[in-house]
Amino acid sequence: MSLLLNSLTPVLAQAADAAQTAAAAVPQDIPFFEQKALIYAAAFTSIGFAAIGSAYGCGSASCAAMGAWKKCYAQNKPAPFQLLIFAGAPLSQTIYGMIVMFIVMGGAANVAAATAGQWIAYSLVGVLAGIAMGVSALWQGISAAAACDAFAETGKGFANQLMALGIVETVAIFVLAFSIVLLSALGAA
Repeated sequence: MSLLLNSLTPVLAQAADAAQTAAAAVPQDIPFFEQKALIYAAAFTSIGFAAIGSAYGCGSASCAAMGAWKKCYAQNKPAPFQLLIFAGAPLSQTIYGMIVMFIVMGGAANVAAATAGQWIAYSLVGVLAGIAMGVSALWQGISAAAACDAFAETGKGFANQLMALGIVETVAIFVLAFSIVLLSALGAA
């Protein structure tokens, strides 16, 4: 064991020296306008990623709704209007991403008093919240596609199917709530 520690000591010392050299090379002061631009970029990522997921989710649910309506028309059954609700369900994640965007943008207004590294926290919240909301919307759309098929075929279970879609959406609501908490801790909210 001591032989292993003795052989690792020079390697760890070199790693520590390399880390100190790298830290010294990073600029300590990022100008105000660059910090503000980085925070605005972080703000847009929250709505951007959420909107990508919403577009995919709504697209897949809408395709399923159209296919289900086609089956209904081919069988001379009435086409259920409720399928539009399933098709539009993934849109709400874009609204949640917009809320995070506005809160992050509020952080850009306070950036003059912020430390140089605060933009990193805003960026992480914006990117990760946007991705999480987008994935929630994507899966909500896939689930809504299955609900379209099931409801059009049977005409039953609309409330149950809508509740299942609500469970998938709850992920995005949790991400929104936790993002608000994190951003308020940064002083943006």
